[in-house]
Amino acid sequence: MIRKLTLLPFIALLFFGQISSAQTFNKAKMDSLFDVLETNNKAMMSIAITRKGQPLYSRAIGYSWYGPVKTQANTKTKYRIGSISKVFTAVMIFQLIEEGKLQLTTPLSKYYPTVPNAARITIAQMLNHSSGIHSFTADSGYTSWLTQKVTPATLLSKMMPAEFEPGTQHKYSNSNFVLLGYIIEKLEKKPYAATLKNRITGKIGLKDTYYGGKIVAANNEAYSYNWQGNWAPDTETDMSIPGGAGALVSTPADLDKFMEALFAGKLVSRASLTQMKTVEKGFGMNLFVFPFKGHTAYGHDGGIDGFRSQAAYFPADSIAIAYTANGVNTNLNNILIGVLSIVFNTPYTVPDFKTTLYKTEELDKYLGVYASTQIPLKITITKKDVVLVAQATGQSAFDLDAVAKHQFKFDPAGIEMVFDPINSQMTLKQAGREFLFTKEK
Repeated sequence: MIRKLTLLPFIALLFFGQISSAQTFNKAKMDSLFDVLETNNKAMMSIAITRKGQPLYSRAIGYSWYGPVKTQANTKTKYRIGSISKVFTAVMIFQLIEEGKLQLTTPLSKYYPTVPNAARITIAQMLNHSSGIHSFTADSGYTSWLTQKVTPATLLSKMMPAEFEPGTQHKYSNSNFVLLGYIIEKLEKKPYAATLKNRITGKIGLKDTYYGGKIVAANNEAYSYNWQGNWAPDTETDMSIPGGAGALVSTPADLDKFMEALFAGKLVSRASLTQMKTVEKGFGMNLFVFPFKGHTAYGHDGGIDGFRSQAAYFPADSIAIAYTANGVNTNLNNILIGVLSIVFNTPYTVPDFKTTLYKTEELDKYLGVYASTQIPLKITITKKDVVLVAQATGQSAFDLDAVAKHQFKFDPAGIEMVFDPINSQMTLKQAGREFLFTKEK
């Protein structure tokens, strides 16, 4: 359940590199990283790291509620975790398979025959996103109704038409896991929330993980925000919508405990875990691979409204890392690289986030509408006092940080813009690609 902030496709994976030691841990350096993030309003988030089941680091920065009276977040603050919920759903599906109540080959038509191609879609294809079922969250009008209570019948009607023949492609679809959540309810004859407690949270002692509802600040639940020169409230999705695809609330400490229990064989068998983490064309059932400098983790990330999250486990190192964020004003991938570099004791310099200040009249030479022959996208550059603002076709406007002469960036999406005012051009850089734009006359 992710609302994209990017101009171009952006994948937050961790980078490959050389093997290093995780025998020592520099807590002071980790504190410095989160100090600078908090001081510069780059993130409001919570993180927990464990090694061999023992706490290694825990920290919360920012506010769980940012209003006239601000509430400081703490390590017990609970956040919506978006698509990490899918791993919980997958675990319960595999538990049902182990009990003989379901099979990977069971056709969707047994439960929801009206879904296009239901007779040819299997549980396995839903788990690894090869079903072809349309993801309703990808609809252009989704943001107009995401705050409203929606019935399962209404959601089912939005899961069509099919996008491709089952098993012929892999494409991420939230609809797969909403349906899997419904199937769990049918088989268990009880709400998803009750089954979650019975099969996972109550079983391994996750006291702060549950099916979310309307956010309650008094229950130490965080609201989400986006940066608009200050933290501004984001939307609040009605939790009747994401279901088994993204409706859970948790803490980093609970997520670490969940991942540890999963890999210790406390929730599913070793055979089931192997199936969950076996990747086919980039998709597991429903674990993804996160490599970092010779170390390999399995896990999932999540995003819903202004919340961002990730939970990962490094089996060879017995290290679990989870973060939950309710406000992000930088590139989260870069934060993760910093965190893992410190955990695995590899070279890393904590950023200072210094920006170059311009006088308002000095920004005038950059203003205008820019177009490119490489991509069908126009970018309008305006200003607010001493801040340059960019807005791409059909997308929201965002502030740019000045980092050097003619050079600006937008960290949350990994975007850099380099202007050439003499030739009325601008180069957009993102995800290792460059696109030349020319100012329209």
